[in-house]
Amino acid sequence: MNILEKDQVYTAVKTNPVYVRETTLPVRFAPGDSVRAKNIHPIGHTRLPRYVRGRSGTIVQYHGSFVFPDTYAHGKGEKPQHLYSVRFEAEELWGEAATEGSAVYLDLWDDYIEPAA
Repeated sequence: MNILEKDQVYTAVKTNPVYVRETTLPVRFAPGDSVRAKNIHPIGHTRLPRYVRGRSGTIVQYHGSFVFPDTYAHGKGEKPQHLYSVRFEAEELWGEAATEGSAVYLDLWDDYIEPAA
């Protein structure tokens, strides 16, 4: 088994062509943009955790476009779209119970996020 070091993970994921796809959709967000995770409740597979739904975060990185796992898992096609790394402050997710200064980073597709109001 080959274990990647922390600094090797991004390059390995970015260069793995298995799920990378081109899309004609415009890139909607850039690092620093404020976004909100949509409060959606799809039936079946999703990679949008319930604990971030409806919560605000900040785009920290754009990864490119990839197969959208929600449609692909249900046999409804690849639906390629953009993927972003979003930082959610722990206080935004868990309120006073959060450890001060902590955050959660999630990679989220376009269908999961919208501009923050």
